[in-house]
Amino acid sequence: MSAPRETDVFPFPGSSYRGPDPRYAELRDEEPVVRVRTAGGVDAWLVTRYEHVRELSADPRLSRARACGPGAPRVGGTMHTTPEMIISLDSPEHSRLRKLVAGAFTLRRVERMRAGVQQVADELLDAMQAQNGPVDLVQALAVPLPLTVIGELLGVPPADLRDFEKWARAFATVDDRAGGEESLAGLAKLSEYIVGLVADKRATPTDDMLSELIAARDEGDRLSEAELVTFGFTLIGAGFDTTANQLANSVLALLVDHRDQWDRLAADPALIPKGVDELLRHVNLFATDTTGFPRIAAADIEVGGVTIAEGDAVLLALASANRDPAVFADPDRLDLDRERNPHISFGHGVHHCLGKHLGRMELEIALEGLLRRFPDLRLAVPEHELPWHTGEINHTLTSLPVTWGEPE
Repeated sequence: MSAPRETDVFPFPGSSYRGPDPRYAELRDEEPVVRVRTAGGVDAWLVTRYEHVRELSADPRLSRARACGPGAPRVGGTMHTTPEMIISLDSPEHSRLRKLVAGAFTLRRVERMRAGVQQVADELLDAMQAQNGPVDLVQALAVPLPLTVIGELLGVPPADLRDFEKWARAFATVDDRAGGEESLAGLAKLSEYIVGLVADKRATPTDDMLSELIAARDEGDRLSEAELVTFGFTLIGAGFDTTANQLANSVLALLVDHRDQWDRLAADPALIPKGVDELLRHVNLFATDTTGFPRIAAADIEVGGVTIAEGDAVLLALASANRDPAVFADPDRLDLDRERNPHISFGHGVHHCLGKHLGRMELEIALEGLLRRFPDLRLAVPEHELPWHTGEINHTLTSLPVTWGEPE
């Protein structure tokens, strides 16, 4: 077993929404599978090349269940999960749950939601436009759009959505110094609320996804109470927080570093779908440069010329994989004309993101509305004054003040 690099403590401090720490490029060239010391004090294998990240993402010998069960090693910079969550399961349990819920997220089903998502976005943009700038784009659009959509999917009363935001953001918080208390408190609040919501839907079903999941059966099987509850708050956290952060960070990247590309998208909206995919690859959403979810080897695995031993923790660096020059030409450039873009921002294998079609659609609709209505959008404060919420699984802007029109 190789010793971890003394100088490499994960997560690396040089990463931002602009991209992963430069040392990932060095590791891809020199040690694509390397042992590092994590902030939680546990040694882990860090995997940085696209081919290896993609391969291991689909390898059943890497276990999510062993990474979040009792006595699992605590890898610093990762989010608290519970053993019942779909993202915490291995097959066959994971496949059973995914089969029951996957129908709600097919491309055809999501496309039927487009008109409703467009209406939510238009109403938010109307309100934003009425303020005549400056406005906080995080609170005006990035958060309420996906939050409202997820709330409607689950049948959550609109009055409760802001509580959802607070609890889900707390759940996504990573703070090893505080023992993860804020994350666990958010998890408890979400669980308590969903328990009540499931009871209401069971007594009085309505036309929403949660009611469908309560009634869902697969060859006589159905979701248990605990599975319904954990799936509910997993959907809330994954379904709005990641999309909200991706939208805010993408707009920031375009306004600050790629203004020419913003102007190009405004002039040619047909480029927006391809542009969203490139932004998903280029903008580094994850504060840890991984999905934040470690895996444990359930058997010895040979990869990249090294042996990962059974029981070892493994971290798959998606941000590094998305900048691998072996797959992406000129990988550090935002390229709206990129023809081949097999990014893995939504993951790969059995744990690839169920909501990828919905998230992509929300990003397209939001960007199209902003570009059409506010082609001269710009930051209302210097970039260095933008507040970032540290300690989250994602690069999270607390606010993004923007304005438009003639400068005063």
